[in-house]
Amino acid sequence: MTRSIKKGIYVDEGLLKKIAGKNPLSTGAIKTWKRASAISPEMLGFTFGVHNGKTHIDVLVTEDMVGHRLGEFSGTKKFMKHGGKMQKELEQKKKEAEITAAKGATAAAADAKGAKK
Repeated sequence: MTRSIKKGIYVDEGLLKKIAGKNPLSTGAIKTWKRASAISPEMLGFTFGVHNGKTHIDVLVTEDMVGHRLGEFSGTKKFMKHGGKMQKELEQKKKEAEITAAKGATAAAADAKGAKK
């Protein structure tokens, strides 16, 4: 038997005390720094503000999350885009294409509206 099975799942007792007897719908986000705590069925419906090292990220607990850790749903690293100068140029062209498409759609809608009258 592995050690983790023998010891059981770690659920922080302080979190369970905070949610004991409360309604998940009327309770706001419960702030916590306990990222290692596993999600138990009693936590369903509650929103936890899980600390990621800088801020608290709201995590709404659903059935699929039971058995996982709170920290899995609050990422600690922010992805910065790869690329540089060439990537910026590609994004600028894409943005300009979206703007032209939006203007074209607006003009077509105005023409169709004018044709109805």
